[in-house]
Amino acid sequence: QVQLVESGGGLVQPGGSKRLSCAVSGFPFTRYGMNWYRQAPGKERELVAYISSTGGSTSYADSVKGRFTISRDNAKNTVYLQMNSLKPEDTAVYYCNARNLYYDYWGRGTQVTVSS
Repeated sequence: QVQLVESGGGLVQPGGSKRLSCAVSGFPFTRYGMNWYRQAPGKERELVAYISSTGGSTSYADSVKGRFTISRDNAKNTVYLQMNSLKPEDTAVYYCNARNLYYDYWGRGTQVTVSS
């Protein structure tokens, strides 16, 4: 059974940090590029960060570049999103996504709220 389980969300003050985790099971993690998406109320889901299957390549949305870092631990079947210098506009539900040429899997999301 395919599972992607996000954790680490919650309330944080502006300027603070959060580390999201996504633990996966049920498919060959090392064969998938991994993505973090987010969706704010009333907005479309947007791609935040990508990491290749080996971890050798990453990319980021312009809005988070320099503040967020995606990483993965293939031994633990887990992908991370380190979020620093958080802003109120980063408030959203954050989703973990696994994708290759044939399959596309999603987690249920974790809420991150940036507010004082």
